[in-house]
Amino acid sequence: QAQLVESGGGLVQPGDSLRLSCSGSRINLDHYGIGWLRQAPGKDREEVSSIMSRGGPTYYSDPVKGRFTISRNKADNTVYLQMNRLKPEDTAVYYCAATGSARYNPPAYEYDHWGQGTQVTVSS
Repeated sequence: QAQLVESGGGLVQPGDSLRLSCSGSRINLDHYGIGWLRQAPGKDREEVSSIMSRGGPTYYSDPVKGRFTISRNKADNTVYLQMNRLKPEDTAVYYCAATGSARYNPPAYEYDHWGQGTQVTVSS
C-alpha cells in the first residue's frame, strides 16, 4: 500500500524558515501530482502549493506566494516545501497528498493518498 510520510515541522519564530519533506513508500511520487495542504484549528483545510507530475507546473496560494517553494527530488522520491519568512498565520498541520489527476491545482477530494501530517507552529 502506498504511503506518504511528512517530516520537518516544528516550532519556529516569525521570520524563520522550515523545510517540509514528503517521502513516498511503494509509490513513485514523480508519477503523481503532489500537493501540500494545511489545516489550522477551527479553519477549513486549504491547499498551499502543488506540483504536477513529471516536472509539470507548480501552484501557490496567494498567502504563501513568494515565500514558499515546492520541489521534487526524484532520486530520493521526495517532495519538499521550503517555507521562508514564516508568519504566525502559517501555523497549521501540514499534509502532503498525491493525486493521479492531471488537473492543475486539483481540489482536495481528488487526492488519493495522504500523509499523517506534520505540525508547524510559528510563534514568538
